[in-house]
Amino acid sequence: MENQGSMDRERAGAIGIGGFATKQVIVGILLLVVVMFVSGLILGFFPRLDGATKVAEDHASSDTLTRDTGDHQKLSDKKTLDTPTAVKSEEHGEKAADSRKTIQQYAVSTEKDMSGEIPTGISFVEATMGPLRYELDRFWGWRPNDIFSFVTDNVNNFQLGVIEVTRRTVEKLTDNISRTGAASSFDKNLENARSTCFVIEAESLIFPSSEGRYKDGLEELKKYAEKLKKKEARFFTRADNLIPLLREYENLLGSCDENLVKMREEDGSKVSFFKADNYFFYAKGVAQTLIPILEGIEKDFYPTLDRRNCLKELRYAIESCEHAIHISPVIILDSNLGSIFANHRANMAAHISHARYYIEVLIKTLST
Repeated sequence: MENQGSMDRERAGAIGIGGFATKQVIVGILLLVVVMFVSGLILGFFPRLDGATKVAEDHASSDTLTRDTGDHQKLSDKKTLDTPTAVKSEEHGEKAADSRKTIQQYAVSTEKDMSGEIPTGISFVEATMGPLRYELDRFWGWRPNDIFSFVTDNVNNFQLGVIEVTRRTVEKLTDNISRTGAASSFDKNLENARSTCFVIEAESLIFPSSEGRYKDGLEELKKYAEKLKKKEARFFTRADNLIPLLREYENLLGSCDENLVKMREEDGSKVSFFKADNYFFYAKGVAQTLIPILEGIEKDFYPTLDRRNCLKELRYAIESCEHAIHISPVIILDSNLGSIFANHRANMAAHISHARYYIEVLIKTLST
């Protein structure tokens, strides 16, 4: 009996120690997860795109990126169109509101001239500057050229998407929107921004520094905007001025779409976990940057778009980009499409493909 009692006590003691050890392990794992998550936010493993800066909050109600004032009240009335996409927009009203808060970080103030009206082109130029300016001023700044850039590769690829949209926008602004015909002269500031600033590789660390040149490019765009306010520069809003820019966006979204859906690389190897991650964040950077720029187009090209009855296509393209930037998983999964686990590349591709489709329709409508 004594031996039996001793064995029972030893067994009970072992269970107690095991239970205590299990609790310690669970607590340790939870603490480790919390520490990793906080460290990830600080280092930028997952880009925080939902927080607005102080400047953005001050101007959240400005005319630059809102759609509820002036001539654009007509556009609000058109949103009641009885189409499947319009119905879908109503069902996702809260998400649309959230996405507007998300892009407040890119909001910029637009000064009015003496007549109280915003000069044509200001909204578009400010919207072009906003995304890149935010990335240059954010915590840890520009990442692709950092020595330890491998630590924050998600943000790196996101910023590569931002600069690619900015480059293409400035190029078409220089070639097609600020001038008419091959005989027209280039705007000096836009030409400087295009040919000496934004052409610098994103990974260039010194001689020259990419972020330094990009800031110079933003200054050149700012000078162009100042000239627009003084009516010393030109900004043309005809359909044939806008179409080349939209074609650039269509091509860029098509490239993103291909990278998001392909299963193998050009050399025949399977798309790796790390490459899938890169493609996802690059496409997200493209979508995030397109939102304010397309809204700038909506403002400055409104008469042209309204006359051609294609405002709704532009609005659907913006909404598709807004849906894309809401996909924010902590870890990018690239599972089989029939798996119970997510395939975040495919999820992102759906919205990127929709945005591309609506821009394609917009181009065809403007071309007729």
